[in-house]
Amino acid sequence: MKKLKIKKGDTVIVIKGKDASKPFKRRIGKVLRVEPAKNRIYVEGKNIIKKHMSRKSEQEPGGIIEREGPIHISNVMLICSSCEKPTRVKIQILNNKEKVRICKRCGAQIP
Repeated sequence: MKKLKIKKGDTVIVIKGKDASKPFKRRIGKVLRVEPAKNRIYVEGKNIIKKHMSRKSEQEPGGIIEREGPIHISNVMLICSSCEKPTRVKIQILNNKEKVRICKRCGAQIP
């Protein structure tokens, strides 16, 4: 399994695809799920798809359900929490053999 530089809970901006043409603030979302084997991520409120579901039980209604679809990892950029700008990420190994993500713009550590 691949090690990706974007993790669940990160804030990202969509740079390509159908959500990329929106204004800057509307392209930003939080990562809900990461699929490293397929290089896909799911971003909150982005790439909304409609799925036709049949009714399974009385509590679970059927109909058309809108939910987030997958986006390829190359079509998003991570937003640094300190400089608040889209950035590339580099991996740095600390003295205690721990790997951390570093913002290439400002050099701050990304949690």
